[in-house]
Amino acid sequence: MIPRVQKRGSRTVGLIFYLYEPGRCEEHTDPHLVAAWDAFAPDPGRHPDATYDHLAQLLDQPVDTLSPSRRPEQHVWHLSVRAAPEDPLLTDAQWADIARRMVAATGIAPTGDDTACRWAAVRHADDHIHIVATLVREDGRRPRLNNDAARAQAEARLLEAEYGLRQLNPGDGTAAKRPTSAERHKAERENRPQTPREELRETVRHAAAGTMNEFFTRLTAAGLLVHQRAAPSGDLLGYKVALPDDRNHDGEPVFYAGSTLAPDLSLPRIRKRWTTSGPQAEHDTDVSAGPRWPGPAGARRRASTAMWQALLVIDHGTDEQIAARITGAGEVLDALATTSAAPTRDELRQAAFLFERATRSHIQTERGHDRALRRAARDLVRSGPVLGHGEDGATTAMVIDMAFFLITAAVHWHTRKNHAQQAAAARQSAQHLRTAYRAAARHPMAVLHQRGQHLTQPRLQRQAAHLRAAVPELAEQILNEPGWPALAATLDDTEAAGHQPAALLTDATRRRELDTADSTSDVLVWRLRRTADLPADAERIPVQRSVPAPARIPPGRQLKGGSDSLRQRR
Repeated sequence: MIPRVQKRGSRTVGLIFYLYEPGRCEEHTDPHLVAAWDAFAPDPGRHPDATYDHLAQLLDQPVDTLSPSRRPEQHVWHLSVRAAPEDPLLTDAQWADIARRMVAATGIAPTGDDTACRWAAVRHADDHIHIVATLVREDGRRPRLNNDAARAQAEARLLEAEYGLRQLNPGDGTAAKRPTSAERHKAERENRPQTPREELRETVRHAAAGTMNEFFTRLTAAGLLVHQRAAPSGDLLGYKVALPDDRNHDGEPVFYAGSTLAPDLSLPRIRKRWTTSGPQAEHDTDVSAGPRWPGPAGARRRASTAMWQALLVIDHGTDEQIAARITGAGEVLDALATTSAAPTRDELRQAAFLFERATRSHIQTERGHDRALRRAARDLVRSGPVLGHGEDGATTAMVIDMAFFLITAAVHWHTRKNHAQQAAAARQSAQHLRTAYRAAARHPMAVLHQRGQHLTQPRLQRQAAHLRAAVPELAEQILNEPGWPALAATLDDTEAAGHQPAALLTDATRRRELDTADSTSDVLVWRLRRTADLPADAERIPVQRSVPAPARIPPGRQLKGGSDSLRQRR
């Protein structure tokens, strides 16, 4: 149940007219009173002799008795209360009880107070009511409305439990503005999967993964209408965006300022994310260092490294440092969503869309600590989209796997901080990442699994010995997993490349987030292949087997086909 205190107004009759009329898009049906300060209050929806003016005059009566100098300028209070889509249909009597509970909790009409404010609750749809009140009590005093929005939310949590409704997490005021009921109804009529507000928010977030020079170019390339607001000096002050096919009754585009889409999408906030400051920024590891893989595959490897580094510090960093890394993780998800291939695109978009809520809390980020993740996000965007197969497809599985564990760490942190909405959003995002991972990893893991099954018995026994030496507490579990052959093939690859498998395993398993993995062996495959700089696509780029030191295969004699030809060389 979502209660929302609306902006105060000065015309009671204007609000009543809105509540009882069909609505801008004919979304209001059967408007009528369900409760009021007086059981005999006129109901223009059900009584033909009652009028909007009559109801407004009665509500305004305590206000009108005051001298003009004592009347509040904004004396109309408005609260909407909406049930969740999956909630059962409530009766008028139940909505009446909810309305009385809300006006009592917020201070409009405390229980047993005979001189409280006048109010009326109108139901014009199955799933919500509107409460209108005037902010002068019968005794001429003003009501005490401190924290009325927070008190309405607290009462809603109690009502949800009592009526068996969907239990929502308590908010902290950092959520982006929700679409209005009119926006939702309009989207339904036009068969839009999202409201324009939500679609614009997602598109702007994706565009912000670039640089300042690229931001407006990306917005335009995404098909948005963009208006920039500049000072007389020419300095850019702000911007607003619209969908070309979202028009008002006059046929004009409906524009939204960045700050109305989400607090962190205002131009000053977006500029701030591009500005790196703080001493820590210069000490962050450069994720582009080391062996370079070309194109999108390289960008995904570097993003995996950046997320691994963020994961390693998220347990012992300060709250401000952790918040910065969670914000940076959101940008990486946005970039992955815009560059992903068809098999994973929808799930990654949903993961990024949901995780956006987890990136905002009252804990301010410490700039500079998100530098590596922000750079990784820009690198992903600049490298372009992947085709979903070969090295690109395999490194997509690698980066999604790492993103899952970073988002899971964000769930743990938000839970510890009692950030209920952020933790729930991150948890939902992680579920979409699981689904995206399965789609991305299906083929490359099948190839590795087949290669592992074709390893000779001595090689398999040696890799099992490495596993038992490095992680004895996990060894038997991993050896019994269906993914063990793929991990054995990867351990064989690391050994052939000149690494110590046991040392790599020890490093790869020192994170407790392994406990949330569907398959520990799968997780270790990607961590080892990233750490050892092995090809993610073992089918297209086979690795030479030479123990203990690798030998270079002449270009013209490189093996193709994987397991059979490798077994023949052995």
